[in-house]
Amino acid sequence: MSDEHNTPTGARSFETLAIHAGNTADPLTGAVVPPIYQVSTYKQDGVGGLRGGYEYSRSANPTRTALEENLAALEGGTRGLAFASGLAAEDCLLRTLLAPGDHVVIPNDAYGGTFRLFAKVVSRWGVEFSVADTSDPEAVRAALTDRTKAIWVETPSNPLLGITDIAALAGIARAAGAKLVVDNTFASPYLQQPLALGADVVVHSTTKYMGGHSDVVGGALITNDAALGEELAYHQNAMGAVAGPFDAWLVLRGIKTLAVRMDRHSENATRVAEMLGRHPRVTQVLYPGLPEHPGHEVAVKQMRAFGGMVSFRVEGGEQAAVDVCNAAKLFTLGESLGGVESLIEHPGRMTHASAAGSPLEVPADLVRLSVGIESADDLLADLRQALGG
Repeated sequence: MSDEHNTPTGARSFETLAIHAGNTADPLTGAVVPPIYQVSTYKQDGVGGLRGGYEYSRSANPTRTALEENLAALEGGTRGLAFASGLAAEDCLLRTLLAPGDHVVIPNDAYGGTFRLFAKVVSRWGVEFSVADTSDPEAVRAALTDRTKAIWVETPSNPLLGITDIAALAGIARAAGAKLVVDNTFASPYLQQPLALGADVVVHSTTKYMGGHSDVVGGALITNDAALGEELAYHQNAMGAVAGPFDAWLVLRGIKTLAVRMDRHSENATRVAEMLGRHPRVTQVLYPGLPEHPGHEVAVKQMRAFGGMVSFRVEGGEQAAVDVCNAAKLFTLGESLGGVESLIEHPGRMTHASAAGSPLEVPADLVRLSVGIESADDLLADLRQALGG
C-alpha cells in the first residue's frame, strides 16, 4: 500500500481522498471506476509467480484492495481491511487481540449484535468482559483488571447517542497496556477520526453510512499499527469472512458521496432533534448536537458535525413508542441505519432485543431515527403526524 494511498496528486482533503484514494484508473482500458473483479483465482506466471500479489480472492482481490486502501486513507490509517459484515470484522478483531483468560471493558450502551457477540460467543472462549459507562473515564479505569487487553467504545453510541472522550480513554488504555477499539459507524470518518485521537483500531459497519444506500452489507477494520495490521490480515485470510468484490465495489461507490451525504444527514437531524425537543409528547431527545446533551462539549471537540442519528423517548411508555413507529409514513419502519432514506425503529423490540435483561437493556419508551437526506420539512411533518400533532 503506497504512502499516497494511490491518490495521484497526494491530496489529503477528505472529500478528495473519498473520491480518489484507491480509485486508480484501470490500466487496461482507462476506466475511471475500478472494475468488479468477480474472480476466485488468478493465473500464475510459473509456480509462485503472482501478478500483483494475487493468487486467490479470499486472500486478496483487486476490487477489495481498492476499498481497503480507500478506508485506510479516510481514517488516517496504514492498513484497512474489508469484511462481509460489521460483526465479521468485530469477530476477526477479537480473535486477533484476545485469548482465553483475557478481559475486555465494553460500553453500557452498544449495538445489540456487539453485546451478543461478547455475551454469547466470546465468553464461551473463556474471555471475560465488564460493562462500564465509557462517557466516564473513571468508570472505565475502575473496570480495568490486570487481564484487560481491550477497551471497546462506540461514540456516538447505539442507540442512546452517548459520547465518549476518545483521547481520554486512549490515555487510560495505553497506561493499562490495552488496545482502544472505537466503533465509528455512527459518525463515519468524515465526522470523526479516532486514530488521530489515539485509538488503536477503528471498526465500521460499512453497511451504514459508508455504503449509504441500504444495498450492501459489509464491515471494516482500520489501524495505523503496522504489526497489528499484519496480524489482522493474517486472521482475515485464515477465517475468510471477506467482502466480496461486488459488495466492495458498492461500498467504494457509496464512499464517494460520503461527505456531502453526512452534511445533509447532520443538517436534517439537527432540525429533527430541535423539533422533537419542543414536542409535548416527547420526554427526552438524545442527540449530541443539542447543547443540553451531556456529551455535547466532547462531541464539539472531536467531531466535525453530529451525524444523522436521533433517539427520543415518548410519554406513555413502550406501547406509545411502538405506536409512533407504526404511525410513521415517510420514515420507513426497519432495522439498520445510514441510508439516504429515513428509518424509524423501536430498539427494545428490534435491534437491541438481544440486550434485554442485561446492563445494556434500552428504555422501553425509546424510538431511534436514522434521519435521511429527504426534505427536512417533509420529515418533520411525518414525525408530527406520527406523534399525533
